[in-house]
Amino acid sequence: MFRNNYDNDSVTFSPQGRIFQVEYAAEAVKQGSVVVGLVSKTHAVLVAIKRNAEELSSYQKKLFAVDEHVGLAIAGLTSDARVLSNFMKQQCLSQRLTFERAMPLEFLVSLIGDKAQLNTQHYGRRPYGVGLLVAGVDEAGPHLFEFQPSGMTQEMMACAIGARSQMARTYLEKNLDKFADCGREELIRHGLKALKETLVQDRELTVENTSVGVVGFKEPGKKALEFFKVHDGADVKDWINSVADDGEAGGDAAEGAGDDMQVDE
Repeated sequence: MFRNNYDNDSVTFSPQGRIFQVEYAAEAVKQGSVVVGLVSKTHAVLVAIKRNAEELSSYQKKLFAVDEHVGLAIAGLTSDARVLSNFMKQQCLSQRLTFERAMPLEFLVSLIGDKAQLNTQHYGRRPYGVGLLVAGVDEAGPHLFEFQPSGMTQEMMACAIGARSQMARTYLEKNLDKFADCGREELIRHGLKALKETLVQDRELTVENTSVGVVGFKEPGKKALEFFKVHDGADVKDWINSVADDGEAGGDAAEGAGDDMQVDE
């Protein structure tokens, strides 16, 4: 049933220095549907593929607003994500009540990292089986952070987690230099294109299975905040159509180039 005698709890190291329970939690993240995050000089964007467990069920929510200036995307166990999301909301509320200001993003992410890491030090607890992408804005500008079940957190310029996320990361790596100067709409389209790379052949992005979350500044160089908002359903239709049109245009151009080629006989 077990791989070996060292994976019965999350506080025992194997002779190779591994904690198998943490690795199993990381595998749960890889089984979740993919989410993608990107950040520019003015905005941070999260995009996600939603799944439904069966034909009769609704699609599972993947993006959550935490505060006016921050939201998150999840891959893994939704129940674990709900616990961490509620904890983050409580911390943001406490910060506003006590200091009358928004919670700095890096400090907020470090809090959930510490909370998750404690589960690897106490017998009888298990790691959270969820990975998070946390996007938000503070005085230093837009930020994107990745949270892993081990408690490790790191700031990213672009990131993808979940099933088949490697294809999305490949797209992000190829286009990384473009993101910093992108506007709101262009950054969203890049996120959807990366998301599209992860789909199997018989699936497409639709208004039912796609979510987009955006936070940033309303105008470059000004501090007026565009609050974090999750867009679902009809709100994402135009973005999905624009990505589909770009793909068709690229395919037509490739066909035209092929027709113009001359073959020596």
